[in-house]
Amino acid sequence: MRCIGIIGAMEVEVASLKEQMKDIQVTCKASMEFYSGIIEGKNVVVVRSGIGKVNAAVCTQILIDDFKAEVVINTGIAGSLNADINIGDIVVSTDLIHHDMNAVAFGYPVGQIPQMEAFSFHSDDALRALAVKACKEANPDIEVFEGRIASGDQFVADQGVKDFITKEFGAYAVEMEGAAIAQAAYLNNVPFLVIRAISDKADGSAEMDYPTFEAQAAEHSFKLTLRILKDIQAEAHT
Repeated sequence: MRCIGIIGAMEVEVASLKEQMKDIQVTCKASMEFYSGIIEGKNVVVVRSGIGKVNAAVCTQILIDDFKAEVVINTGIAGSLNADINIGDIVVSTDLIHHDMNAVAFGYPVGQIPQMEAFSFHSDDALRALAVKACKEANPDIEVFEGRIASGDQFVADQGVKDFITKEFGAYAVEMEGAAIAQAAYLNNVPFLVIRAISDKADGSAEMDYPTFEAQAAEHSFKLTLRILKDIQAEAHT
């Protein structure tokens, strides 16, 4: 039975998934606790990576190397970059970009990693389609959007920064881990998907909105992830 790795940066993003697990075994590595077990009949490893891109990339590599993860899903929360995407809505990644990568001095466009062919990292199409379907079934009252997600090692709470990321990359949401997870999965040829529930508008109101809506957004993301696991199981038996 294949292993599905599920990463959340914070405890609030993975706590509900841990509660759903059966036959739990805990492995500690790189100051992270990897919870192996069964959810919806699937072999799953759930882990809190910690915040930021380095933590996320290290976590992804451990999932692939030590736990032989054949699929990686990143679940969590993000700030909206699109006026049509509101707090509580879901963004399912089409691709991911590092908004804080800048080697313009060497002739590369903003966001391009030098000497790397890929400009952005594309999510698995089948996983993305499954997630959109699952969201409409698990959260019928919540809007789901498919689009680019931008990642960087900063919490975006400034209208000017938000406007730059939106204009430069056309991203739908911004957060601090997804592109690193995507890059690590891409380098290992492992299919991946990033799911983000919106907790704030990534502007001057973000510092106030984020603590208020963090738990609600995380719950939306959890419900979607759980439904995806159900649907993957159903497809495996057809």
